[in-house]
Amino acid sequence: MTKEVKPLGNKYIGAHVSASGGVDEAPLRAKEIGANAFAIFTKNQRQWVAKPLEASTIRRFKEQCQRLGFSADYILPHDSYLINLGAPEADKLEKSRAAFIDEMERCNQLGLKLLNFHPGSHLKMVSEEECLSTIAESINLAHKAVPDVIAVIENTAGQGTNLGWRFEHLAAIIDQVEDKTRVGVCLDTCHTFAAGYDLRSFEACESTFAEFDRIVGMHYLRAMHINDSKGGLGSKLDRHHSLGKGEIGWDCFEYISKDPRFDHIPLILETIDPDIWHLEIQTMREHHLAV
Repeated sequence: MTKEVKPLGNKYIGAHVSASGGVDEAPLRAKEIGANAFAIFTKNQRQWVAKPLEASTIRRFKEQCQRLGFSADYILPHDSYLINLGAPEADKLEKSRAAFIDEMERCNQLGLKLLNFHPGSHLKMVSEEECLSTIAESINLAHKAVPDVIAVIENTAGQGTNLGWRFEHLAAIIDQVEDKTRVGVCLDTCHTFAAGYDLRSFEACESTFAEFDRIVGMHYLRAMHINDSKGGLGSKLDRHHSLGKGEIGWDCFEYISKDPRFDHIPLILETIDPDIWHLEIQTMREHHLAV
């Protein structure tokens, strides 16, 4: 049964829904949970190559989004997990860049404006600085290859050799991107917390987002992943939890619901129980309307 969608004001809240059976099925799944935003993979996220999108699938996707009221501004595709835009080995970097450009092209074909991605890993083969520069150059090459689509860098939890877990990493990448109108950030609350930025109270949120604004700039925030964390503060553990059931707690999500700085961007659940996504969306909505 489709959940009733009540007005959300300026908040666009959804979840990363399945594209099984075709990306044109995703808007229906998002509507069923009462969302007015959603995230998808436009291809299998664990494969390098996928068959091109068919014209009929593209047409149905656009028709479904229009019919169900989903704007491209609030749809957040995610690229393949295999891609490493900072890969230190030339062959793997070339393969990653080609795959990323293909992901951007798929977004462009679907009429979507955003592409969310993990920045990359140095694999202990090059310095952080060199890896961050390689990531920025990968974004520049993709921008030249595909028009319009915005590269949205997701912060990471700090596992292994992945970069992007410190706000300074994000700022360094953005600083080297030539077209700054086509680059932004997706902050994942679980990753942010696991990386060492506290979100457990309103005061902690104030401090963390002030630091993000100072180092990166809130104007670069184009999306968020809304997840509680199974790991503790600074654990560098990328383990999501249902809202309010992890180490972060509900204060953070109430803060985001009420703060207008998080209006008009996709706020995407990647929490661990899809059966309660509609309840998590509804609870965030209730916090927002209680302002």
